[in-house]
Amino acid sequence: MRFTSIFLLTFLAISGINCVPQLSSSNVTTSSKHAIITGADQTEKYLSYLKGKRIGLVANQSSLIGSKSSVDSLISLGITIVKVFGPEHGFRGNASNGAVVGDEKDPKTGIPIISLYGKNEKPTKQQLADVDLMVFDIQDVGCRYYTNINTLQYVMEACAENGKELLILDRPNPNGYVVDGPVMTDDKFKSGIGIHHTPMTHGMTIGEFAQYLNGEGYLKEKCKIKVITVANWNHDMPYVLPINPSPNLNTQQAVMLFPSLCMFEGTAINEGRGTKMPFTILGAPALKDKYSFSYKPISIPGMSERPNHKDSVCYGLDLRNYDIDNLRKRHQINLTWVIELYKAYPDKAHFFGQERASTGVSPFDLRIGTDQLRKQIIAGVPEAEIRKSWEPELQKFKAIRKKYLLYPD
Repeated sequence: MRFTSIFLLTFLAISGINCVPQLSSSNVTTSSKHAIITGADQTEKYLSYLKGKRIGLVANQSSLIGSKSSVDSLISLGITIVKVFGPEHGFRGNASNGAVVGDEKDPKTGIPIISLYGKNEKPTKQQLADVDLMVFDIQDVGCRYYTNINTLQYVMEACAENGKELLILDRPNPNGYVVDGPVMTDDKFKSGIGIHHTPMTHGMTIGEFAQYLNGEGYLKEKCKIKVITVANWNHDMPYVLPINPSPNLNTQQAVMLFPSLCMFEGTAINEGRGTKMPFTILGAPALKDKYSFSYKPISIPGMSERPNHKDSVCYGLDLRNYDIDNLRKRHQINLTWVIELYKAYPDKAHFFGQERASTGVSPFDLRIGTDQLRKQIIAGVPEAEIRKSWEPELQKFKAIRKKYLLYPD
């Protein structure tokens, strides 16, 4: 096995493929000084398992081996990839949020690219017919409303139904330190931006979440999975992403603020969409008399074509230099901002998105996973009491989560 590893490392070096990811220097453990190595970068642990098989790869622009696309790297190593399956934002990660993505063919390799955010969210029997092994390699950011975990469940369902194994090349969760927010317990709040009974932030990697889905009965039949774990990482360890996981998470600051700021998508507040600073600023035209910081959202193809308050000057909060350590120390999402902006907003009746007549559920409720938080904010319930109301279900979830962890908390 040692000889095989040396051979592979030598081959990769000759091929110009770096086995060690090109990450920030912050991706190092304080105690051991060993670099964090993603599952994908540990090719010596899985390459022989892929050899001779027809591979279906669930991937996007975050799927890297070193600094090269996993698709290109694996092909150069003699692996047969017959199909690539792309999640929300597409295989190249350049489609706007919620945009339908069509099937296509990769112009470089000729490999068919099947969209799992278009005609079907779940691979069909026909699409898997010529696949021997499915591989999942996508960077996640640890939130219920970030749709990669939905795609993971649908892929696992399809694999289980069609007798296919799923190999997961695990990656760190940059928000793996925080398990917080209301737990979605009522299925009436399920939607395309949340189908799991988890808190807003679940604190698991894709590999851990796959074990959770198998163990907690989300699938009619369990999916056979194999996880290549991340080396030298734990949940409380900072991790700087080497590439943007989606168009509007285009900075590390946005990735870290996303759990706290995505809830604003269900309100009258613009969360930076329509700018080059999404998920780091907040504002609305109606706050002109309250805040001096301002910006104007516009239509940006590939990011946000129809942002809230498009072409109008918004006033509010600039969080681009907010110290993320404030969140890390508390291991919590930030509730202060949504409470503050609700109090400052002059037309409170229209701060939260209107409930849909058919379901009685508002866009804000869908992201939170309950209508309780909205009602508590309107009623002026103190933040400490709001957080206390989450605790019973949060503690239950944390006990469940603990069974599926692959890394220390």
